Amino acid sequence: MNLSVQDIAQLLNVSEDTIHRWIKKSIIPSRKINEQYRFVRSEILEWANARHMKLAPDSFLEKGRNGSTVLPSLVEAISHGGVIYQLPGNDSASVLRSMVALLNLPETVDREFLYQVLLARESLGSTGFGGGVAIPHVRNPVVLNVAKPSVTLCFLEKPIDFQALDGKPVNVLFTLISTTTRVHLHLLSRISYVLHNQRLQDALHEKASQQELLALLTLIEGEIPARN
Repeated sequence: MNLSVQDIAQLLNVSEDTIHRWIKKSIIPSRKINEQYRFVRSEILEWANARHMKLAPDSFLEKGRNGSTVLPSLVEAISHGGVIYQLPGNDSASVLRSMVALLNLPETVDREFLYQVLLARESLGSTGFGGGVAIPHVRNPVVLNVAKPSVTLCFLEKPIDFQALDGKPVNVLFTLISTTTRVHLHLLSRISYVLHNQRLQDALHEKASQQELLALLTLIEGEIPARN
């Protein structure tokens, strides 16, 4: 769904004048359709994440579709994807290759294809979130044809440059594999939201155990207000 300037201003909690100024300076991704500027949800969410903007969880989900899909919690997705420690690699490409080899995926998934798609996504713009974290993902989740969404949390063997906007090397990856675009937006916005939590930042810095991380994320997700 294409969003209007008014929609984006509300989602990002800024004025419409600010959005128009960003458009004029080519700061924010937009398209001009019938003399009006339009925006794609997934592109704006990724753009906001790269700038470490704090967004309300699930704010990018379309309204009026709450009952159509059971959306997974972030804890459920990480429980399925797992936590990997000491992920090797000397650059972003080799780190992604190491990660793809270890992901919890069905045998039917072509891992080489997934690796190439992740590389292609990085070439469009860094998935670096800031603060030493990146969120590698496939922009179009449908191409993987997986039955269950997952988020795999990876602690890198050493810091790697992911071309994040804040210039900081990445130590942690949240790798997102989704079943649908709706689930993709839901989990991506949840990851973005929890990464602003100081308790989680401390736990990631300390490389807490999977059990400790899941317990903490359960608490943090439990504090998220129910969506109307």
